[in-house]
Amino acid sequence: MSRIRQRLQVLLRVDEPPHRTALAFGVGVWVAFFPIFGIHTGMALAIAFLFRLNRVAILLGTWVNNPWTIAPMYTAGTLVGCALLGVSPAGFADIDWKGMGQGSYGETMVRFIDAVRPFLWPYCIGNTLLGFVGGGIAYVSLRSFLERRRGKAGVGGGTAVSGSVE
Repeated sequence: MSRIRQRLQVLLRVDEPPHRTALAFGVGVWVAFFPIFGIHTGMALAIAFLFRLNRVAILLGTWVNNPWTIAPMYTAGTLVGCALLGVSPAGFADIDWKGMGQGSYGETMVRFIDAVRPFLWPYCIGNTLLGFVGGGIAYVSLRSFLERRRGKAGVGGGTAVSGSVE
């Protein structure tokens, strides 16, 4: 819990308007749900540089996706996609994930692709949609919180951390 508190403290000390900080964080949350696994940090940094968003805020949003949250996030996104596209999720629960890694790498990949093929579009659509919803909620929540906090503390106080590209 102290790690989360430390990250939030860094986010609260960012020296930018609440809109910009919350926008970067919200985009980071959207990136966390992005369906292509393994590119989240690089993608977040590229977006931050391209759109001059705060790197600290976007990375904190992106790291909502971590080893403890990735399976529930991607599963929820796949199930949402199944519901939207009318694909039965019954086969999803029947996938033998434990037996997936037996045999050669090539055999494993063939088994994996065969097992998940019916869920590829639901996975992509559902996780992209959850990313937009999560990013929007993160933006509105953080912006509201930062505006209230800055209103109470005044505009000037505190240590600033600049993560945006000037």
